[in-house]
This record gives sequence, structure tokens and C-alpha cells, in this order.
Amino acid sequence: MSEIAPRGPAGSGKRRRRLAAATVMAAVGATTMTATPAAAQQPIGVGPLPITFNMTDENGSWFDSGLNLFGSSSLAVAVLPRLGTDIAVPSIGGPVLESDIGGLVDGVTGGAAGGATGGLTEGLTEGVGGITGGLLGGGEEPAAAPAPAPTPTSTSTTEEPEEAAEVEDTPAPTSTSTTDEPEEAAEAEATPTPAPAPAPAPAPAPSGGLLGLDDVLGLDQTLSAVKGIGASNAEAGGLALEAESLIGELNGVLAGLPADAPVDLLSLPVGVDLQGVLDSLAEFAVVGPPVSVTFNVDPARSEGIRNPIGLIAPEGAKEFPYMDAGGAFFGEKTIQLTEPGLYAFTDSVAPYMLGAVVVDDPLTLGLDFGKTLLVNGKDTPVPSNADIIQRLVNAFFTITNPNNWQVFSETEDVAWNPFQPPAPILQYDEAGKPVLIPNLDAYYDQKFDYPRTLPALNKKPDVPGVGEVWIATQMEDFAGKEKHGAITKINAENWTIDRKIAAPGIDMNNPHNMWTDKEYKYLYANEWFDNETDVFDRETGATVRQIEVGPNPAHVMTRPDTDQLVVGINAGTDIVELAPGGTEITRRINVDPESGITPHPHAHWTSHDGKTVVAPNTMTNEAVIVDMESGTVKHDSVGYFPIATSMTPDSKKAYLSDFLGMSISCVSLAEDACATPDGAVAHSSTIDLWQNYNPLTGPTGPWGGLTIQLPVSPDGKAMLAANTLSQTVSVIDPKTNKVVKDLPCNAGCHGGNFGAKKGGGYYAYISNKFSNASQIIDVDPNNDGDISDAAVAGQLVLGGTADTATDDELVAHAGVGGQGVVAIPLVYNGWSQEVPAGWREKLTPAQLNPIG
Repeated sequence: MSEIAPRGPAGSGKRRRRLAAATVMAAVGATTMTATPAAAQQPIGVGPLPITFNMTDENGSWFDSGLNLFGSSSLAVAVLPRLGTDIAVPSIGGPVLESDIGGLVDGVTGGAAGGATGGLTEGLTEGVGGITGGLLGGGEEPAAAPAPAPTPTSTSTTEEPEEAAEVEDTPAPTSTSTTDEPEEAAEAEATPTPAPAPAPAPAPAPSGGLLGLDDVLGLDQTLSAVKGIGASNAEAGGLALEAESLIGELNGVLAGLPADAPVDLLSLPVGVDLQGVLDSLAEFAVVGPPVSVTFNVDPARSEGIRNPIGLIAPEGAKEFPYMDAGGAFFGEKTIQLTEPGLYAFTDSVAPYMLGAVVVDDPLTLGLDFGKTLLVNGKDTPVPSNADIIQRLVNAFFTITNPNNWQVFSETEDVAWNPFQPPAPILQYDEAGKPVLIPNLDAYYDQKFDYPRTLPALNKKPDVPGVGEVWIATQMEDFAGKEKHGAITKINAENWTIDRKIAAPGIDMNNPHNMWTDKEYKYLYANEWFDNETDVFDRETGATVRQIEVGPNPAHVMTRPDTDQLVVGINAGTDIVELAPGGTEITRRINVDPESGITPHPHAHWTSHDGKTVVAPNTMTNEAVIVDMESGTVKHDSVGYFPIATSMTPDSKKAYLSDFLGMSISCVSLAEDACATPDGAVAHSSTIDLWQNYNPLTGPTGPWGGLTIQLPVSPDGKAMLAANTLSQTVSVIDPKTNKVVKDLPCNAGCHGGNFGAKKGGGYYAYISNKFSNASQIIDVDPNNDGDISDAAVAGQLVLGGTADTATDDELVAHAGVGGQGVVAIPLVYNGWSQEVPAGWREKLTPAQLNPIG
């Protein structure tokens, strides 16, 4: 079982952490495009000089590199060290002191050889400077993006939290991780989180050729590296002179080519010759020690524990995907990047948290993505110019730059043109040939059709819904609290935004998922970036109580038979059962007591009779099936990195979204109930969301990727799967397990749940993390049982108006961050029969008994 340590009264730990966080921020200081990193935090790595990512709760800075590149704080660049045969490398057995850095750079890059002046040291240090100053942030800066639309003034209400017992569940890290315990500190008042500065708007693509692109393409860096090798090794002198001449010739050729089209370097005679000479020069400057990356999880900046793992790495990268049995931790974890190319990381607890490092070889053009790349969850490496890599990189910059998030208007069309790096990227095709993308921003503009028009969202569904819908708008910022997030209420009967609960009195931290009790008195919400389940008065929004349940609780539901709460401890080992009203913890059930692995159970689902809970064990690729009567568990293997669960209304089968497997797993809970692709019925089966997707070339039909929530309609007619990567909702027939069609959603498509439609039928409410809007889907508009006509009935902007009641002033990212969804009245089988008076009258007999 997980260890639980008692703590102080509710809120006291947060106030201590705020003071510590203020101290850290004072030391680090604000970052800009030309910011200097804090001491001991290096966004630029050379050999053993490490890169540090501080993992935080801050929007877009979840992997904070200490530098702002292209509007993202989550990107770092490392230079692949190349050693001459006579170079002495400083010891890397201990920490590298500031006084060592100059010598280290000289040592690993050639400055110490033969008394050469400049040499590879000049090439590398100029190259790094060019990357961070000239190549990425220097030159003629693009115009600033327009400021976000002003947030409407809202009516405020107050709240008073009650004290509650607290518990803590923090598994210790293993492998290369080290743990810390936060020190006690005096209390300090919360500082309002400022709105992030606007990121640069995309510069227009060059109208002519690539004139003067020797700097932009990094040719100066390559030229300096070539000269350094020639100066430090007499045998390489002739090759270096030849390379200098070819670089000049290549520059002239590239000047006449468009910026938004990849260039096959070997289709150019000069490219073939230059590649051969550079390969020969590389023999005189072999690859040196690997680049170190340290992930630091400090409770001063991250109230929840974190578990950084690999998402992308070059083929051959040692120990990828860097997963440890101990799971999430406070402390540090260090890995080694052993190959040149693109490395991307995510947090296995909150997998939209992303960081990336490009390990660049100075003897190549542009920034290296590597030749072939591994994508976590897929067995086969792909060339670095594969469609799946382009989509993941595009998503990275949409996610990690808050100024790239989608902001819809109710009254006018809005242009959306996410800013991507205007940098040269070296990729390789399926044949292993080098392909240079002169300007990634220009290339992605044409590949992904940017800029796009976000239409005015002034069409609401013609038929109203019943009751209310609550959506966790997790990225919203408020004046009276430090942490992000609120819970937004939609009045489904008139499609207005009625209320926002920000809970500044408890500094609510990223509320993730909600549910209600059988009388609809309370609204339950989990603080995903902390360790509490919060209980609110559903009508007033006032805080009733908090209770600490364990690290990073994600989803909460009730048992329809007992009204007890069931909470999944996402960063831990347990499913936690609480008394009705969330007054106390009544039981903990370890979902993987024998493996020795921290399983990270995320989004569970409870059966219609309350006797079974199914949860995804993210780290073990299993469905855990919990018998709530006995507290025993059993497991079924599913796809890679399962993250969310649903059930059919008869509880005969469960579905799990395989987030990195790009599939959905069906698991029978009694007799065989899962349809297979050939029409049979089996204990388990897989819905392949990549059936119409080629990872090298792209989609040819409906497809999905990075699937999260996947609710089954209360009548069992349809399942909707929210796909983050493809920005689609897959409409699936649970009887056949076949994808019927795709429907569009927005950036960061994430959550979904069903609510009642007035007069019969159901609406599904879809949330989007990196958009301020929600889709309302009618899965069967004419109620004929055929879901092929499922459609988006309307969209809503979630930012609110002057009439929206709130307990704090909304200052940034209004309506953004949609994640968990709950519609009230609860219309799922088992809960629908218990709908209280005053609500029952609004439902049809079929909605009260959805499967008879």
C-alpha cells in the first residue's frame, strides 16, 4: 500500500510552497528571447555541461528550460561535442563549475589542440550564440502578436473553506532520481499570476528566394567548424578548404529556392559533394561525451510530483524511453543524450506537459532532427521527415506557447496563425537522404494550412439541453490566486456561461475532473497538480471542504449504490474511496500490489451497480479491474500508455484509450463481449485508430492519435473518442467496434461526457485544452438509432460574460484549458434512476432508464 503521512491543516502547505516559489523566481528572474539562464540551469548544453528542466505548474512552462525560444520555455538546444585526437576532456565525474565551462568548451571543441586560435571552439560557441541570439532570436524581429481580447468583468461571490484532514502519498524515485523534502517556511500571501507576454507573431515567408540565408541556415556555424578542424589538424587542411568553397557555392544555390519547401540536398550536385567532404572531416573530430539532461521537480514550483519520460528520441539513444519503476517524484533525475537529433519528453502524470532538446551536430546544416527517430509506443523507427514527426513537433509549439492557443470569438472570425520556429531543420527521408527545411515556420504554414480562420461561434444548438454542464477550464488565470484553473458552468437550457469557480481561498490548482452526489448538493473536483479533492456547494460555488487524498488525483466519480466517492491517485498506486460528501477516506485499494511498479492510475469508470471500477494503469499498460465489494484486483493487458476508461451501460465491457498506442482497447468484464475486426466476439480486442493513417505520409481517411476520454452514450449507441493529435472526435459503434466517422474538435481535444437533450436523446460535450471553446455533439440527431449522421450541433465560447458569477477576477486565458466534463443531471445507467425530484421531471422515460 502507499505510504500516507499526515500534514498540517488545509492550505498551509500551499502557503509555505508559495514563499519558496517566490524565492526561486527571484533567483531565476524573468526570461525573454535573449534571457540569460539562472546559475546551474543550462538551456544550452555542450557535452557534459548539463541542460536542466525545472518542472513547474506554470502554463506553457511545465518543462522550464530557463530560456524562451520561439515563445516556448520548454525547448533547449545542445551542441554535439566533437573531440580531436589530442584533446583533453575535463573530468565529468562531478558537477561542472562555472570556472570550468570555458575550458570545457575549448576542450571538447578543439581550442586546445595545437594552439589553434578560434578553431571548433569558435564554431561551436558562435553556433550556439547564433542559435539563441541570431538564428532563433536575433536579426529583424517579427511584430508582436496582438494582445488577447479583454476579459469581461464578472460578478464576484465569496467562499470560506473548512479545515480538513490531509494525507500525502509520495512514492520515492529510483534509478538516477534523488529525492528532496521541502523545508518549512513562513507563510506568504499569494501573488497574482501575470498574463504571459505576447509571443512574436509569425514573420511573413520570404517573397523571393532565400537571400542572405548563410546566417539563417547556420552556414556560418558549419563554416567555422570546418575552419576549426583545418586549423587544428594539418591532414584535414585540404578537405577544410574544399568544404569552405562548397559552402559558398551551396549558399548561392539556396538563395534562389523558396523558404517553405524542403530541399533534397543530394538532388543538388553541390549538396552531394559537400556531404561527402563533411563526412570525411567528421573523421578528424569524433563525437565526444553525451549531453546530460536533468529534470528537477521542486515542490516550490510543482505542488504535484512528476515523472518525466521520453516521447521521441533518435534511434540508438541509450535507455530511451527513460522510464523508471518508481514513477513520479520530488527531486532530480538525470539522463544522457547519446545521439544527435530531436529528443522530446512528457510527464507520464500529465502528458500534455512537454519539453524538448535538439542535439545539434556542428558539421551539418541547420538544426539536426536525426536520421531515424523512435516514437514512444511504436516499435518501428520512422525517418525524421515522417508525417508523424511533423505533427508532433507542430503540436509541441502549439501546446508550449500560450500565445499559440486558439481564442474564438462569438461575434467575429479570428485569424489563427501559430508561431513556429523560423529556423532551418535538417531531416532525413525514408531512403536516408538529407532534407533541409529552410524555414520551419514557413513550411508548417503550407503543410498545416496556416493561417486558419476560426469562425465566429454564434450558432448554438437548436434544441436546448437539460440542466447544466461543468467543464474544468484548467489554464485560466485569476487575480486573487497563484495557481491556474477554474470550473466553468454552462446553463444547457439557454447556452450561457453561468458561473466560474476559481476558489482563490484555497488556491485551487488545476482542477481536472468533476462529479456530483446523488442529491446534487455538492460538486466534487480533483486538484490534479496537487493532492486534494475539493468539495463545493454546487449552487453557490462556495468551498465546503478539502481532503488530501494522495499525489495528483485525476478523476472522481461516485458509486451509484452507496454514493461514496471513488478517486484515482494518478501519481500513486491507489484507488481511494471516500464517504459521501467527501468527509473522510474510508478505504485505499492498491491497484498493482505485486509488480513493484508505481502504476499511475488515471481516468477510471464505475459500473452501473457500483460493484466494479476499471482504471488504466498507465505505466504497466494494463486495465485494472477492481471488485469494490472485496477490494481485490485483477489485470488485463491493453495497448500502450492507457489513460482513460469508459463502460457500456450494461457494464459488460470497458474501453480504454491507449494514448501512445494510437488505439482503443476493449476488455470484457464477464463473458466475451468485445467485437473483433473480423466480426467475431472475444474477451478483448483493439480498435486501430491508425487504420487510415500512414505515419510516413499522413492520413487517408478518419483517424485518431493521442486519444484521451472516450465516453459511451447512456443508451449504448455510440462511443466518442477525443483525439488530441488529430483534433478529431472518432464516432465509434460499440456493437461492432468500428469507426463510423470523424468530427472536428479544437487544439488539445481532451474530454467528453454525455448530458440529456430536451425531449429525448443526448448531447456530448467535448472539451479542448488549448482552445476557449467546447463542441456540442448530437450522436443521433433524428433519434433513429443510426449514428452515421452524428454532427456538431454547436460550439460555445467558455470565457464568460459580465453576467457570469465568479469568485475571482479572470485576468488571462479566459475559457482555455478544457479538460474534465460532467453534465447534471447524471444520465448514465445506474445514476439516471436516482435523479432527484425537480430534475426527474425534465427527463423522458427513456432518459431515466436508458437501456430499459
